[in-house]
Amino acid sequence: MRLRLLGMALISASAFAAGPKYQKPDVTVPQNWHAPAPWHDAVPGDSIPKGSWWTLFNDPELNQYENRAMANNQTLKSAVARLSQARSFAQITASDLYPQLNGGVSAARQRISGNRPTLGAVTSPRPDTESTFQIPFNLNYEIDLFGRVRNSVWSANAGYQASAADLENVRLIVSAELAGDFFQLRELDAEMAVVRKAIDFEQAGLKLVENRHTGGAASGLDVAQQQTFLDASIAQLSLLQQQHDQFEHALAALQGLPASSFAAPVRALNVEPPAVPLMLPSELLQRRPDIAEAERSVAQANARIGVARAALYPSISLSGAAGLLSRDILKLIDAPSAFWSLGVAAVEPIINGGRNRAVLQNTRAVYDENVANYRESSLVAFQQVEDALSGLNALSAAYTAQVRAVGDAERALNLANARYTGGLVTYLDVITAQETLLGNERLSTQILGQRLTTSVLLVKALGGGWDSASLASVGIKPSLKQALQQ
Repeated sequence: MRLRLLGMALISASAFAAGPKYQKPDVTVPQNWHAPAPWHDAVPGDSIPKGSWWTLFNDPELNQYENRAMANNQTLKSAVARLSQARSFAQITASDLYPQLNGGVSAARQRISGNRPTLGAVTSPRPDTESTFQIPFNLNYEIDLFGRVRNSVWSANAGYQASAADLENVRLIVSAELAGDFFQLRELDAEMAVVRKAIDFEQAGLKLVENRHTGGAASGLDVAQQQTFLDASIAQLSLLQQQHDQFEHALAALQGLPASSFAAPVRALNVEPPAVPLMLPSELLQRRPDIAEAERSVAQANARIGVARAALYPSISLSGAAGLLSRDILKLIDAPSAFWSLGVAAVEPIINGGRNRAVLQNTRAVYDENVANYRESSLVAFQQVEDALSGLNALSAAYTAQVRAVGDAERALNLANARYTGGLVTYLDVITAQETLLGNERLSTQILGQRLTTSVLLVKALGGGWDSASLASVGIKPSLKQALQQ
């Protein structure tokens, strides 16, 4: 009866010590996005390409750079190595699920002193020389009655999955940064083309003014004003070239190339941002690798509570030893040389200055911290999507208006040139019209570049086509193969 009560008590204690059952923390999720049309929810088959979201932009050069970065980027390789470390740690932790068997071979020869203490023996000791040959095997196994090992494995697997999500997040960050730098480079190419066109125009204007000044039809002030405008444009071109070089160097580093060995071709910026399909806000929690990483960290912290709670209860282990022992190597394999032992031990923490309970309190605080981080990651994700959507809507309207502004500025410049040639206005009016056209053309180019980079940010905010369902296959499961490995 007493043994039955003791068994029931141990079973009840083990159920309590197994650790809190994990539930994914709740998050306040909006019903839909606040952004107005033309953005709409994606339908089945209308989604961001998985693993290669940049193909949405239909740019072969961008595809080439992205593929090279996915193969050679050093930050990405570092994340791959971290994933391998997490897998190895999970395997190390899972090894505690299995018995540990050690074997060996030993041989020794020793002489015992004849002057050793007699310890009350009637006869005096004699010196003795003997050999010892042994083939021992030792077995140790922890009975996981209170869930320490199980929770450790769950924690390690959750950490492994968090590392897998981190790898996907790094891949998304690297690919999005490369795409953003690529479109910034294209925008600078287009902006520099505008400035070069303006320089050509200003050089022609300077020649015209100088000829009119020679003929007495223009003043020296007109020449100086035109020369000033030309020099300012040349200075702007130099500054744009500096920015261009920096983005080109960044593209090289992202692809794992030395900056000096990479040069991007000069191309016009004549691409429109793609239509990015949206999912519902509730789906975003499964599509963002950083959110998945934060959620797996919560699961890992939850399992560690179980590990800390198990430390409050006895640690029960089985141990055994067997083998062959003989003074004569020729008799080592004889039946009388065999020996064995089997035992069970339970170690109960009694007094340790409150260490175990403090560790338990610490794990609970770590869990609360990870829950807050998970919810914060979700809120930031919703914010980033809304920012990108509102930005694209505003930039689309601004670009349409700016295209009209460029046309208006061109007409104003043509009119100013005609009026100046006819002697109706001073050359200051032509310069003003030139400045207005150049400013509007550059702003138009900048807005188009911002639209493309904001499209990249939207795809990134939506997770780049990733799905947390892929994490289900990540983990170390108990297997006979591992149980028999060294």
